[in-house]
Amino acid sequence: MTIPIPLPPGPHARLRIIGAASALGTPLPGTAAGPEALRATPFLQRLAEAGIAAEWVETLKPRLVPPPSAPMGERLAANGEFMGRLADRIAALEPDTFPLVIGGDHAIAVGTWRGIARRQGHAPGLVWVDAHLDSHTETSTHSGNIHGMPLASLIGEGPPALVDVPGPLLDPARICIIGARDWESEEYDRLIRLGVRIFDMADVRRRGFGALFAEALRIARGKPGEEGGFGVSIDLDALDPLAVPAVTCPTADGIAPQALADALLTLRSCGDFVGLEIVEYSPQLDTDGSSARWTAEFATAALGPATYWLRAKERNFGARNYAPLPVVFHRGEGVWLWDVEGRRYLDMMSAYSAVSFGHAHPRLLRALTDQAQRLSLTSRAYSNDRLPLLLERLCVLFGYERALPMNTGAEAVETAIKVARKWAYRIKGVPDDMAEIIACDNNFHGRSTTIVGLSSELQYRDGFGPFPAGLKRVPYGDADALERAITPCTAAFLVEPIQGEGGIVLPPPGYLARCAELCRQHDVLLIADEVQTGLGRSGRLLACDHDGVRPDGIILGKALGGGLLPVSAFLADERVMQVLNPGDHGSTFGGNPLGAAVALAVLDLLEEENLIAHAAQLGNRWLDSLRRLRSPLVKEIRGRGLFIGIELADHAPPALTAAELLLARGVLTKDTHQRVLRFAPPLVVQQAELDWTTEVLKEVLELEAPALATN
Repeated sequence: MTIPIPLPPGPHARLRIIGAASALGTPLPGTAAGPEALRATPFLQRLAEAGIAAEWVETLKPRLVPPPSAPMGERLAANGEFMGRLADRIAALEPDTFPLVIGGDHAIAVGTWRGIARRQGHAPGLVWVDAHLDSHTETSTHSGNIHGMPLASLIGEGPPALVDVPGPLLDPARICIIGARDWESEEYDRLIRLGVRIFDMADVRRRGFGALFAEALRIARGKPGEEGGFGVSIDLDALDPLAVPAVTCPTADGIAPQALADALLTLRSCGDFVGLEIVEYSPQLDTDGSSARWTAEFATAALGPATYWLRAKERNFGARNYAPLPVVFHRGEGVWLWDVEGRRYLDMMSAYSAVSFGHAHPRLLRALTDQAQRLSLTSRAYSNDRLPLLLERLCVLFGYERALPMNTGAEAVETAIKVARKWAYRIKGVPDDMAEIIACDNNFHGRSTTIVGLSSELQYRDGFGPFPAGLKRVPYGDADALERAITPCTAAFLVEPIQGEGGIVLPPPGYLARCAELCRQHDVLLIADEVQTGLGRSGRLLACDHDGVRPDGIILGKALGGGLLPVSAFLADERVMQVLNPGDHGSTFGGNPLGAAVALAVLDLLEEENLIAHAAQLGNRWLDSLRRLRSPLVKEIRGRGLFIGIELADHAPPALTAAELLLARGVLTKDTHQRVLRFAPPLVVQQAELDWTTEVLKEVLELEAPALATN
């Protein structure tokens, strides 16, 4: 039985949608079909998928529809009557609900915001996202179109038929327009005289949409203590018409839709956000459905659950085997991540090296979607046309004769252990059930029962025994200890060329080469776990390459799936792999065509974008830069390529505290073993981003950590 979440309701928990199917403000009728056309798309489904409990209350339609040639007074009267009914319907919504109004042309804003003001008891501030100023009167209008009058009417300067719609007038000092680029001087002068703030597209280009949106929210909220909250009105013609073409009045050089969506995320944590309006969707122009998709994206961005809601649900319904840092991510692009409230973070973790090519790499996405549209899964009961190409590519690139595909890194490690044991029995002649696997203290090879049996971490083992026999450990970096541990029954030595989870621990010079020599002398397989370190992470194709070592087998994973799918593999020569017969080992998903297609694209990127040399060059430069910090709170900085650990001194705060301080400043890392901060950015990271990380780290060490250390 779950425990109810004691949280205040957000818009996502109580959304009420009203369609305003009116094109009375424009001579073009297309927007009148907008609400019901959106309702017929996956709009509501998209809201539900985002965790939004939405009810489409109704779609209001005009009772009178005079022709565009009708006198202005007749058209204004029809608009006024419709706006009055819309305002009444919004004002009558249950007090604990949140209104989303879908237009219709922008003239409906009069009804929307009068209705919201009435249900609030106070006029809200308003962020008006629009290419136009919509602030004409019946005497100043050039076109005679009433959808160019709503903002003037909301502040009391429009035609009486609209101004007189019941409800408080808006305060012009709490109105901000963003994205304007097409207006007449009369309306501009009117708004400036009244004190409305206008940000045009030149401002957007100069300062960035996100910064302007944040300032617009401050304006709309008014002075401390002012009531009524604030709302947001989005006219789709504010957007770049090449990306969002289905609008009544497309105007070139608009707002990038992703920039608007990212900014709208900030509304999720605003307790004084009281209403959202999206207007001017013309479905007959939406030939590819892109405008409908963006409309749904804007609604979900603004109205989805906030961080505290999502974290509470995760705690309430998930097993308690993770304690994630206090952030919930929504989107990634390149080396950046955005949380559900629109904050941006530099990803210096890459999901433990799984996102080595950055988030949403276009080449990898194309490989994924193209293959998904053709064939995603057959099982290994049949062959597919992608896997053979991947197997050949892996063997040629890494210099082995056979490859065995799996999914996760842990699966590939288990595969290597199984193969090594069978090799010991069939080839080396170890007595049945006597084969031994040696690993190192402080290792991390995965979470399965067998692998945990090799771990020296007490928490990983506690309560999960009994473990299989034949598992041994030796100190990492001590080749003499390995020699003493080897017996005639030893099948394999499993080692990380750089210990990742253990704290980015590098082996002593010559250690891996000495281990390889010992394994050859005693007929023991040397198996390198390159799940985190392979594919360029260390500045070489494999981390073993730094020591000139060719293991008998290598384990690949994480980055091989491009951060999109779990793809792993165990590679070895025929002398090892010959022990496997059909039915000895397998995986339903291992080697699936979808994963194989992505992995092939990953290997293409690795070579074509010269990412290994890039990681080596930037990693060396960044390591030197970090070492120049010379903080008394840092014990050691170590690493290879873009795989770096900063070990904090014993008197410093825990590494978790430092990770949280970095998170608060927009840098993502993770602690390990209490004292180490680990950094593994995507291989596509650039020098400027590493330099910024260094500055943020310096700030944390100089300003924050000393105060905590002395407290």
